[in-house]
Amino acid sequence: MSGIKKVLVTGASGFIGKALYKKILTNGWQVRGTFRSEIHVSRLPDNVEAVLIRSIDSDTNWDDALAGVDTIVHLAARVHVMDDSSSDPLSEYRKVNVEGTKCLAIAAAKAGTKRFVYISSIKVNGERTYPQITQITQIRKKGTGNRGEEGKPKEFFSEKDVPEPQDPYAVSKWEAEQVLHDIEADTGLEIVILRPPLVYGPGVKANFLRLFKLVEKRVPIPLSSIKNRRSFIYLGNLIDAIITCMTNPNAAGKTFLISDGEDVSTPELIRRIGTASGRRALLLPIPVWIMKMAGRITGKHDEVERLVGSLTVDISKIRSELEWKPPYTMKNGLRETAKWYKKTYELKS
Repeated sequence: MSGIKKVLVTGASGFIGKALYKKILTNGWQVRGTFRSEIHVSRLPDNVEAVLIRSIDSDTNWDDALAGVDTIVHLAARVHVMDDSSSDPLSEYRKVNVEGTKCLAIAAAKAGTKRFVYISSIKVNGERTYPQITQITQIRKKGTGNRGEEGKPKEFFSEKDVPEPQDPYAVSKWEAEQVLHDIEADTGLEIVILRPPLVYGPGVKANFLRLFKLVEKRVPIPLSSIKNRRSFIYLGNLIDAIITCMTNPNAAGKTFLISDGEDVSTPELIRRIGTASGRRALLLPIPVWIMKMAGRITGKHDEVERLVGSLTVDISKIRSELEWKPPYTMKNGLRETAKWYKKTYELKS
């Protein structure tokens, strides 16, 4: 695809959105972003056009946002919420992530937009993979888990997998993907779907930020006994992959899994954070079975499983079909994140 002039970025005030529109501007394209409040709009550079979209659902009016737009990157979503208190979480996710996405895509096709890049989630594939031989017996006893050919547990996720979303957020993302492909078939709007794992980089929050804080404060972290493998993606690599999917003609109609291309264990990630931060991470050995037992007792079973479990992705499809490779190593990404962390939190303190 060529000739991009104006790009619409939904959720432009978010962690990914801000980095994306800054990069788009350096490529010489016009950028329009959607924002939920005037506060976010007031902080924008002058060359970003803003449109207020206070809520996203089946009735959202996208006319002003879509005028003259060639390409959409749809980031806005009801994100994964821990301990969701809604009486019907799936319904709430569907309002934004399924019906809202459908409304936008139909409006985009009518407005003459050419390409729609949708940021989904690796959680559509499932919650975990099983690269360790020691885990296979346990999985087979339970009779559950992601399985590849001949019933063997998957060593990594790929685009060939049958999706196995496990929670309302993931279900809504998978349903949105299917809706988008239906609209593509009916209208010719080019759909490209990216499923990233956990994204880190300057501005990161939640558990990844918590690890930086623990390492910086030299708090002992009892995770050295974990022997898993996990894929991550640095924000700069994700932005580069998004722009590739915006511009590459071969991306149309396809789904891609993406990552840094480096899989690490949880303790290795913490050690790398320490190296990037100039701090020696303090890791202590606590048996994994004790962590799991504590998780069951405290009602944090799912969180512990995500912490100790493996989740790896195969990015060979995007490498071969779009000739994309991560421009930054994990070392680069963690170093930039550490610089941001020190600058941000030293100023606050």
